[in-house]
Amino acid sequence: MAHEGTPEDLVRAAYAAGVTDDRLLAAVRSIPRAEFVPADEVASAYRDTPVPLPHGQVTTQPSLIAMMVSALGLTGDEQVLEVGTGYGWQTALLARLAAYVVSVDRWPDLVDEARLRLAGQGVGNAEVVLGDGTLGIPTRAPYDAVIVCAAFPRVPEPLVDQLRTGGRLVQPIGPGGQERVELYERRASGLVQRRTVTAARFVRLYGAHGYDQR
Repeated sequence: MAHEGTPEDLVRAAYAAGVTDDRLLAAVRSIPRAEFVPADEVASAYRDTPVPLPHGQVTTQPSLIAMMVSALGLTGDEQVLEVGTGYGWQTALLARLAAYVVSVDRWPDLVDEARLRLAGQGVGNAEVVLGDGTLGIPTRAPYDAVIVCAAFPRVPEPLVDQLRTGGRLVQPIGPGGQERVELYERRASGLVQRRTVTAARFVRLYGAHGYDQR
């Protein structure tokens, strides 16, 4: 299936959204989103729009991913926790910008797809784990950065506990459907809000420290 557009369209969209990090823009340019969407969505891979996934999930809009990742301020030596893998395009971007990425998703088939797609692109410094993202992955903590790709009115406590002092966390804060994406920094006293990245709409965060999994 032919693509409509090219990765350069996503670079332009990210730049228009205020993303100026050259390393991040280069990653958006070089990591093919078409390899990280379902087969029947390949044609729209280079539009700056969300793409539906199984289980009523949806990928985050590429320019919004770029804004959230940019807010983490990655320099290349961080260990990152990602909550919500999807098919792994954001995981691949994070892996390009950080030393190591641990990504957790609650759907076994999405975990399998993401692993396959990341391996297909030669991404060797990202690990996709099946589990409850609101619990984090304590065995790999502490993390220098945490990115949460689903909405809840507060940051799950285990994610705060697993973030090292000085580390950054980005999460959509709200009920699901109308959020503020917030950037926090971990201080000795706990999380401190740094700034609001943008307004956006996200699916709900489910888990022991999120919404009930019904």
